[in-house]
Amino acid sequence: MNSFQFLVALTASFGGLLFGYEVGVMNVVLVMDAFRIFFKFHSWNGNALDENGKDTTDKSKMMYRKLEEANNKATLEGIITSSFVLGALCGALMATYLGEKFGRQRTIMIGACIFTCGAIIQGLSIRSWIMIAVGRLITGLSIGCNGVLCPTYISEVAPAKIRGTLSSCYQLMTTFGIIVAAIINSIVWYYTNSTPAGLGDTASRANQHIWDEVPNFEWRFALLFQVVPGLGLATLMCFLPKSPRWLCSKDRDEEAVEVLAKLNAATTTDAVVQDELKAIQEDVAATRAAGSSSFGELFSPVIRRRTFITFLMQLFQQWTGINVIMYYQSQIYDDIGFSKFMSTVVLPIINNFVNFISTFPGMWGIEKLGRKTLLVIGSLMMMVFHISTWACSTQTDNGKVWQYLAVASVFLFVFSFAWTWGPVPWVYQAEVFPLRVRVKGSAVGTVSNFLNNWIIAFVGPALMKAWSTKTFLLFAAACLLAWVYAQFYVIECKGLSIDEMDAKMASKA
Repeated sequence: MNSFQFLVALTASFGGLLFGYEVGVMNVVLVMDAFRIFFKFHSWNGNALDENGKDTTDKSKMMYRKLEEANNKATLEGIITSSFVLGALCGALMATYLGEKFGRQRTIMIGACIFTCGAIIQGLSIRSWIMIAVGRLITGLSIGCNGVLCPTYISEVAPAKIRGTLSSCYQLMTTFGIIVAAIINSIVWYYTNSTPAGLGDTASRANQHIWDEVPNFEWRFALLFQVVPGLGLATLMCFLPKSPRWLCSKDRDEEAVEVLAKLNAATTTDAVVQDELKAIQEDVAATRAAGSSSFGELFSPVIRRRTFITFLMQLFQQWTGINVIMYYQSQIYDDIGFSKFMSTVVLPIINNFVNFISTFPGMWGIEKLGRKTLLVIGSLMMMVFHISTWACSTQTDNGKVWQYLAVASVFLFVFSFAWTWGPVPWVYQAEVFPLRVRVKGSAVGTVSNFLNNWIIAFVGPALMKAWSTKTFLLFAAACLLAWVYAQFYVIECKGLSIDEMDAKMASKA
């Protein structure tokens, strides 16, 4: 592994940073008063709350606005949040065509530009949920496309021995993006939502349009800041090489050997470079001999098992409940009984930091322990911590210790996810398919991820409103099913070359 290979993999992983920031930013934006009032999630007549979220008429104790929730709040919140995932679903389907026609590197660059456009539309949205939903759908197109191609691109430039570790960089950058969004936007929330002007002034607001008085800088800044990582990825991708496997598939072998030489810090005549080139050429030749690929081929006897494994792996990843926590964690902490400051600033930052740090053991374990082992361990741990979160949340009236035990269970769940079910599905789908259907196979997994992510994001607010913390029992049951699936259906592919993987999968098709 040389520095250039690492740089290429790290830069391509910035596609995960975009994904992470988009996930992290909405958790804070959804609890910004100006956003809630502007899009009619809530109304405000001047009433105030103290620092513990209790009603108060004492001006010296007034800390936050007391908002009145609209009847359609859960529905609008679900639509705006899930529109991003719906766009990602479409983007994953587009990636199949674009990745094969224009190449992984160029398509990732185009995707970053699309992300930037969507961020601008969100940040400049008029007072209509339709415009911001469209903006999020457009950013979703980019994330879905890059969710397929970034891990695929990394796997095609990384040495086989550390392919899993480098491919998991995408998940690492996703968690890093979440924590960056949490820190930046929690600071913005604190300075714009703590002791705002007009607290307690109820009489003068009786017949006024309050959204004209509440500044909208906070949520517009949070959403427009996405332009920075979007343009950054587009710029960095300009300097990265095209995938050598894709170049060979387009009969551009001379360019491919130059890329391989640069990746290996060697000359084009070096034995290592020539061996890699020969292996790729043989793979491409075998692919062509079998004819052009189609989605139907994913369900052929040789490939269908890995297709079902990939689809179900991404399905169970979402039904662990991770994104209900990531999208709506501030509201979950509020339901458990924490103050606004703790729920919006302190606890999300701690949780997102746990998510980020916990990805590193996964990068080690994915090669040392194997993909299947991580899935088995992770599903059992997540089930236990979902149950403990629910159990502790039912006792919060008996003292603050139960609140902290409940939130500790949430953190331990996130830890369990981040080092197991977080990186493994992305690594697995990028490496199990043969070259001729690799992008299509990866797209199936990504479509499954975003389809189930969309369902979770859409119904999440309604579930939390109707069931409160009982929702964690639903996800505990899903984790139990995920354990059964991982233990008895998933095939280990740690350390295997693409050819060895084909042989192992075919024997169990």
